[in-house]
Amino acid sequence: MNTGAILLRRLSPPKLHIALLHHPVKNKHGDTIASAVTNLDLHDIARIGRTYGIAAFYVVTPLEDQKTLVGKIVSHWVDGWGGVHNPDRREALTLVKVKDSLAQVVDEIRTETHAPVQVVVTCAASRQQALGFDDFKCRLQDSANAYLLVFGTAWGLTDEVIGGADHILAPIKGDGSGYNHLPVRAAVAITLDRILGVA
Repeated sequence: MNTGAILLRRLSPPKLHIALLHHPVKNKHGDTIASAVTNLDLHDIARIGRTYGIAAFYVVTPLEDQKTLVGKIVSHWVDGWGGVHNPDRREALTLVKVKDSLAQVVDEIRTETHAPVQVVVTCAASRQQALGFDDFKCRLQDSANAYLLVFGTAWGLTDEVIGGADHILAPIKGDGSGYNHLPVRAAVAITLDRILGVA
């Protein structure tokens, strides 16, 4: 393969999608719940995703009132006055899609990419055989698969979601003090920079 072909492959956008799950997630007691969508998460994660060239940002919630809320926010910035006032924000918010379930997200990605979808979940706790950031970065060069990177809200993804994934991404670790409660927006930014950032 010549140098030009190698460069083109590196510059090609990876088939990486991200999903923010609001159900099923856990509360502090370990119960399965549906968490509320927050305006700040929508804006910031969309902007982070656009910065790193992701294909789409899925917001997953089965709650009708929450889906309506997301629709109103996105419509204001994509179709309404907000997009005219701030075209950069409009560009980011066009990445947002709303689905009822993780299964719907996987089905849509498979249909749109015509490729098998590898689901990679995130978790603050260390797990055996976790996929390292460098390994994940290498896997993204595999043109045979599309990838869905899943983040949880509230107290994290349920064991069922984690157990059903193809891979669990290694956790982000700070200074080793044991405190590990990053806001999800920060976790998305750090993760995408480690796997897609240009040094």
